[in-house]
Amino acid sequence: MYDIENYYNAKTVSEAVELLTEHPDARIISGGSDVLIKIREGRMAGTSLVSIRDIEELKGIEKKDSGDIYIGVGTVFSHITADPIIQECVPVLGEAVDQVGGPQIRNIGTIGGNICNGAVSADSVPTVFSYNSLLHIANAEGGRVVPIREFYLGPGRVALKQGEVLTHVVIPRTEYEGYHGHYIKYSMRNAMDIATLSCSVVSKVNPETKILEDVRITFGVAAPVPYRCVETEELLKGRKLGEELYRKLEDSIRNEIHPRDSWRASKAFRLQIGGEIARRALIRTVELAGVPADSVSGGEMA
Repeated sequence: MYDIENYYNAKTVSEAVELLTEHPDARIISGGSDVLIKIREGRMAGTSLVSIRDIEELKGIEKKDSGDIYIGVGTVFSHITADPIIQECVPVLGEAVDQVGGPQIRNIGTIGGNICNGAVSADSVPTVFSYNSLLHIANAEGGRVVPIREFYLGPGRVALKQGEVLTHVVIPRTEYEGYHGHYIKYSMRNAMDIATLSCSVVSKVNPETKILEDVRITFGVAAPVPYRCVETEELLKGRKLGEELYRKLEDSIRNEIHPRDSWRASKAFRLQIGGEIARRALIRTVELAGVPADSVSGGEMA
């Protein structure tokens, strides 16, 4: 049984904004894979819901003339993975969301819900961070744009205000063109489990000089909010690829991230695997750029 006070079905974004303004205690629902579980468990019992599931303008993926990629927040994970724009421009995002739950969840769960849930274990979020994505938010005042790094306020808390609806995740062309990405999720089971630790690495490599021109490293479950390793990124940029760089990466990551002890894994364990999965993810992005790992194995830091 689901203890729901009222259910409102919005057909447009403006109607959703109006309903949320009129009913300040109402919560947004789309796929329902998170919200309905919380209601059933009693954590949101008696809640009123505003459904955005039938708002067509929130679904689908579009590449604008500028090259920027607009992802509607109502787009389900399975559609993101299969979308030709995602496969061509940012395949790592499709690979990441393909690790969410099982097929049933991926067919109803949306990227907007994954982001707005505020969970650090969300599979889409580290990659969205690494692409410096922008969040388009609708409200009664005409809307606003928030960088993803400013959206997370704390565990389970995001920067959506009363009467606001997240509408699109935007990946600017300048943030993905020439970059390659790889996502690694470490969990206690091979399928249908949340991340014990996750890492998304996006890099730009010069295949001729074998220089790491740019790199972005984002962890899930390594801090109270998704965590960009800016210190490690600055340490590695402009350096020659090679074993010494990868060792520096591991050491720096373990000094920078701040995982906690939990029943899933200890802090020490998360620190150990954090360095390892960051290394593996970076090496994979280098290979995707056309630089075989064995061709730079003897390289030194510049």
